[in-house]
Amino acid sequence: MFDVYDNLTARLRVAGDYLWPLLLRLIMFWEFWEAGTTKLRGANWFGDIPWADWQQGFPWPLSMLSPELNWIAATWGELVFSLMLLLGLFTRFAALSLLVITVVATAAVHWPAEWNSLAQLWQGYVISDAGAGNYKLPLLFAIMLIPLIFHGGGKISLDHLLLKMTGRDSYLTDRIGDGIAAGLLFAVLGVTTFFLEPAWGIAFFALAIVLGLTPLFRR
Repeated sequence: MFDVYDNLTARLRVAGDYLWPLLLRLIMFWEFWEAGTTKLRGANWFGDIPWADWQQGFPWPLSMLSPELNWIAATWGELVFSLMLLLGLFTRFAALSLLVITVVATAAVHWPAEWNSLAQLWQGYVISDAGAGNYKLPLLFAIMLIPLIFHGGGKISLDHLLLKMTGRDSYLTDRIGDGIAAGLLFAVLGVTTFFLEPAWGIAFFALAIVLGLTPLFRR
């Protein structure tokens, strides 16, 4: 009985290597491509529309840039990086870049202006703004992008094809678990949280540095 179950799950893992990264890439491509094309065809609501001046909510250092520059960066970032996700080309870099765009947008628009407890913060986990933030949708986007950062584009991707063409097939199955791996984990968490709550991001980055640079934690 256990052999049947183990054989089934082993085959599901192989099938999943093809399916789930592709599905995440497709849905993330569509969401960001649609957002980018909407910006490309519309007015710059980062600064040109008085009732929607989102520029004032941008975190540092993007708050130092002009609304026009931020608009161009957001528009073409969403278009170019979403297309890279669709193709599975440099998937990890594209997903990380879109994660930064998502977190910055969350900090500027969706994150509560102030909160005093986790219960109060959780009130912002909604789609419609009720005065306590509305970060539910961007949080779901971030959660869908993070697996692509760590796992890559999967077997149906240009990344996979390029690795096979260059004879680096072993790279597809190599696993190294050590302090550097843990440091990378906390570094991604740092990127995810820095623009929302700088103290969280700094703490995660500090953990990343300690774990990544301490010889005791190296393999």
